[in-house]
Parts: sequence; C-alpha cells; structure tokens
Amino acid sequence: MNEPFETFRCTVFPWHCDQFGHMNARWYAAHFDEASFHLYHQTGLSYGRMHEAGSVITVVAEITIEYRHEMVAGDLVIIRSGFTHLGNKSLRRTARLYNGETGTLCAVEHARDVFFDESTRRSTPMPDGFREILQTGLMPEDAGTDPR
Repeated sequence: MNEPFETFRCTVFPWHCDQFGHMNARWYAAHFDEASFHLYHQTGLSYGRMHEAGSVITVVAEITIEYRHEMVAGDLVIIRSGFTHLGNKSLRRTARLYNGETGTLCAVEHARDVFFDESTRRSTPMPDGFREILQTGLMPEDAGTDPR
C-alpha cells in the first residue's frame, strides 16, 4: 500500500465563503473534483491517457463529503488523495482536505467512480493494464497524516 498523493493546493478567498464567513460547501466539492483529476494523473492514468487507450474513462457514481472543521478566508488548503479499492467495473477513492498551516483535517471525500465506455454509454469492466497503473495510488482506507 502507498501513501496518499498530494493532489491539490489553494488558498481560501473571501468569495469562497458564505454569509457565515466559512468556505461554502460548493467549494469543498469543487476542490475535491479538481483533486480527482490530479490523482489519476499522478498514478500515470490521466484522462488523456485513457482516451489514447480507447473509449473507456471513469465517471463519478457516488460522492459523500464529511465536514469536520470549518475553513475561513486566508486558510491554506491541501488535499491528499488515493484509491482505496479497485474493483472490476468501479473503484473507490478517498481525499482528505487539510488546513495547510495547522494540519487540521477539515473534510473527507469518499467517492466511487465507474468505468464507462463513451461509445456504448454503459459501464464496462476495467480495461486491461489499467489496474496495474492505478495500484500505484492504492492506499489504506484510513491513510492520511498531517500534510505539513
């Protein structure tokens, strides 16, 4: 098993915050979404490489986000991500969003992605060769440490 990859960094800006002064839920979702593209890229299986291999990509089937600690304007965001399960037609990934200055775990995203054939518009088994590449991003479900 591997350590999670760092997949995203940013700063919380005032326009990310709601009327209560906390980063709004839509920005957590957006940051986790951006981090997912970097996760695939860091394993060596970017969406560009998936397209080169054929018509099979991954699509999001399910996401849950656990909000654990608020973030406010000026906070530094670091997301670390990895895959927690590689199935036949789907995989699970987890991303942890930290306050980059304090190391506080602020949110956790759990997602299930499905392999999807763009030509048939249906789920499909993971193509040959993908599993070996994606295993470089396989981590234990509870992996995650202070990113500082």
